[in-house]
Amino acid sequence: MIHNPRSRRNGREDGTFRKRAARALGALFVHSATRTSLPDIVADLARREVGVIAIDGGDGTVSDVMSAIYRFYPADSLPALVVLPSGNTNLIAADVGFGLRGSAALERLTALARDGHLRRHTARRDALTVRWSDPARPATLGMFHGAAAFTRGIRIAHRPVLLNRFSHDLAVGMAIASSVGRLLLRSTRRKWLAGDPVTLTVGQDAPRTLDCFLFLATTLCCLPGGMWPFTSHNGAGLSYLNVHAFPERLAAATWSSLRGDPGAWMDASPSYDRGRTDRLGLRIGADFVLDGETLDSGPDGQTFLSAGPAFDFIRGS
Repeated sequence: MIHNPRSRRNGREDGTFRKRAARALGALFVHSATRTSLPDIVADLARREVGVIAIDGGDGTVSDVMSAIYRFYPADSLPALVVLPSGNTNLIAADVGFGLRGSAALERLTALARDGHLRRHTARRDALTVRWSDPARPATLGMFHGAAAFTRGIRIAHRPVLLNRFSHDLAVGMAIASSVGRLLLRSTRRKWLAGDPVTLTVGQDAPRTLDCFLFLATTLCCLPGGMWPFTSHNGAGLSYLNVHAFPERLAAATWSSLRGDPGAWMDASPSYDRGRTDRLGLRIGADFVLDGETLDSGPDGQTFLSAGPAFDFIRGS
């Protein structure tokens, strides 16, 4: 088990769970005190051929662990993952989480391992792999990507005045409200709706350059609260949504997406591109967000998104 003591919910606990987990797992219970320590931790687990890794943290920790696994484990021997939701963002756990955390999760995992049923209930998902044009920069794995207005909204949600006082879900809700408020103000409306210049390549299609208000991509099959702005909940590959600058019927599209039932009219509208693909090329001269963490797009702004490798996620029931 990789335990992130810096994650939101873990940081509020008194240490009882850490002591119980250390007694139960011994040397296989490890702390990731810093993000830079994770590669060494995972490299050691790979040398020991550990086949199941529980991740006690949020989406950013899951992303860091998957990235390290991709680097150090053989491609045909990836470990199964157990996601215990303890972070600021837990989108991954909402889809493929274990369903428990803390002592309850430890007891359930111990019982499943003892009875030989640890892999009885699993869900298989592709990771979303981001690569840069610089071949020396390691690939980063995650499961939810956002750019343009999404990056701005996450920066609002992650302000200390929100994160220190409210739950993440409420902070995100307040960020959405703040973003909508900016669209209502004449001084910021045009700037936000004008978006960012983006060159998008979908699969084998020719690249298209356009102004993008919002871009999202994911390999998950569901989101918290029933939200779903994409075309389908099922199937392999990347689901993506590209909202052009100054989109028509933005309020209706937002309301439908929050309810998990995007209207069919969106697919007929020139303002919204939705679909599934195995790979995307994205050139954008701005930062983007992967699993709640803000990353730079490199000196030339070019990144490449692809589906895979696939991981098995162990469920609690």
